Amino acid sequence: MSYKNFPMVPRVVFGRGSFNQLNDIITPKRLSSHAPFIFLVDDVFKGNYWLTSRIPLSYQDKIIYISANEEPKTSQVDELVEQLILTNKELPSGIIGIGGGTILDLAKAVSIMLTNKGSASDYQGWDLVKNPAVYHVGIPTISGTGAEVSRTTVLTGPEKKLGINSDHTPFDQVVLDPELTKDVPKDQWFYTGMDCYIHCIESLNGTYLNAFSQSYGEKAYDLCLEVFVKDELSIETSQDKLMMASWHGGMSIAYSQVGVAHAMSYGLSYLLGTKHGIGNCIVFNHLEEFYPEGVALFKKMMTIHDIELPKGICAHLDDHHFDTMIDVALSLEPLWENAIGKDWKKSITRDKLKALYQKM
Repeated sequence: MSYKNFPMVPRVVFGRGSFNQLNDIITPKRLSSHAPFIFLVDDVFKGNYWLTSRIPLSYQDKIIYISANEEPKTSQVDELVEQLILTNKELPSGIIGIGGGTILDLAKAVSIMLTNKGSASDYQGWDLVKNPAVYHVGIPTISGTGAEVSRTTVLTGPEKKLGINSDHTPFDQVVLDPELTKDVPKDQWFYTGMDCYIHCIESLNGTYLNAFSQSYGEKAYDLCLEVFVKDELSIETSQDKLMMASWHGGMSIAYSQVGVAHAMSYGLSYLLGTKHGIGNCIVFNHLEEFYPEGVALFKKMMTIHDIELPKGICAHLDDHHFDTMIDVALSLEPLWENAIGKDWKKSITRDKLKALYQKM
């Protein structure tokens, strides 16, 4: 049997205020005064002097503000890459993503596409990237997605929503500074935290489970319970623990896989543009059949934190729309195999998925 030889993030710094070390971290990686560092920053920080004044710019370095209102698209990656190639004499010294999962995924994808020909959509799938990416750094400002640690960059393409899954995708450096999450709105905090919780449930209940992914998944699950159920933590401790839950949750799926909620939420995202965290929550809320204990606890956490999920988002859809979502969901075969087993196609029918989508 051959085991997958996965890369991991080689360097990580953790701690409140560790963002201040960014200059020391990236300076030795500068290739020349003509090879800038490009900072892709969530545009919620535009005008937020507390964060932006600490971004270490020199020479021709630049900040590009990016809206995270929509999920990242292959076309968006292609446009950013073209812009960087046309406006710089040399390849950038590095791409630094500062934001949530959308920005981190874009930073990973842009760093890959600067050194690989064609469109980002050509690389949606498993192990299609040939050349190493340019140096890239991930700095999460919200906790839960696991994007900071995963070998995937999830993109919506012209035909599908699918990640660039490759050994060249993971960041070369991650800065985990829990202080950067201090202004996250409560509902966003919950949805993105639940992305992490759902990673754990899907990994720990999957057929791909092994001791490696289980050890990370169990730790992330326990941290999620401390943050979302016990809730007697100080704000700082809660931020610290959720950031580590996100890291461990991302690691737990690196060596296993996610499951039903992620497969179906990709369908919602592709058709309706539903954001990943809230999409996972909307789907997971109806998956008692697959994850009875996990869903019961999820409903309890929604009650504790007074969260109301959107209802009826599929109410206006016609058969063609449902078919589109079902096609996207069913194309994610490894997720279904992990959730149900090798014979998943016998029980996961189009009618079953349509009935589930109709409840949402």
